[in-house]
Amino acid sequence: MSKNAKIAAGGVAAGLLLLIWLPWWAALLIVLGVPAAAYLALDPSQRRRLRRIRRRELGR
Repeated sequence: MSKNAKIAAGGVAAGLLLLIWLPWWAALLIVLGVPAAAYLALDPSQRRRLRRIRRRELGR
């Protein structure tokens, strides 16, 4: 199993646990809020680099 697959499986497991223990709106807020906060914490140059990498991968 690749590293990205392990991360994805862990994210799915964490999301399911959140849905069990929290109301659906709170779990959704955490699942969407954490990646958004991480993106906003990047420097502008890091954001540009991330967008460039994503665009390049889409063109494969």
